[in-house]
Amino acid sequence: MPIPSLSQSVAATIEFMSKGKKKSGSGSSVPTGRHATVRVKTARGRTVSQQRWLQRQLNDPYVVEAKKRGYRSRAAFKLLQLDDQFRLLKPKARVIDLGAAPGGWTQVSVERTKGGVVIGIDLTPVDPIAGATVLAKDFYDDDAPEVLTKLLEGPADVVLSDMAAKATGETQVDHIRIMGLAEAAHDFARSVLKPGGAFVAKVLRGGTERTLLDRLKRDFEKVRHVKPEASRADSAEMYVVATGFRG
Repeated sequence: MPIPSLSQSVAATIEFMSKGKKKSGSGSSVPTGRHATVRVKTARGRTVSQQRWLQRQLNDPYVVEAKKRGYRSRAAFKLLQLDDQFRLLKPKARVIDLGAAPGGWTQVSVERTKGGVVIGIDLTPVDPIAGATVLAKDFYDDDAPEVLTKLLEGPADVVLSDMAAKATGETQVDHIRIMGLAEAAHDFARSVLKPGGAFVAKVLRGGTERTLLDRLKRDFEKVRHVKPEASRADSAEMYVVATGFRG
């Protein structure tokens, strides 16, 4: 049977977060209530682009809701929405969060695994998170996989990667960089996941490269591309969600 083209694969697997949402409230994946619009006044030394960024931040319902709930970033809602749809974070699960800073995904993992083991790692130091161990360490360090595996004390149920290189503005360069991170995360995931486990990694619009997509389909029963509602519409980011690790 011929392998479909990358564009066909992506088109067939893109899903939007319209199913399985929880109702608004504590622990839900959607912001609650209405918020008054905040207008940013011109300030000396602030550029137009800085004003626009600040205006967007102050009026972003996910930013407001994250602050209300004590999440480190609005990105927490992306994982909440992914988990609502795919039920990735089960009670007592072992989870590794690659690229954990500032800690939003780690916080959600602790909340939803209810007594599980959650290990995060990021080159940028992360303030302590109750119920989790977070390492200030480069994932590319030679000993990083071994250190993470020892802390996990058993096979992982889920490997999450929200890793992203600093944007250069060059589309092709940024795509290559983020795909390199996704490939490294996949290599690690297949070495620590238990059969039936799940893998989530950030990619850019256009989906995964053919090589990685083929490898994921070989290693997992289902592979999908998803853009959570919490991911800004003008952002090129998407997530590849692979479930049913074959072991």
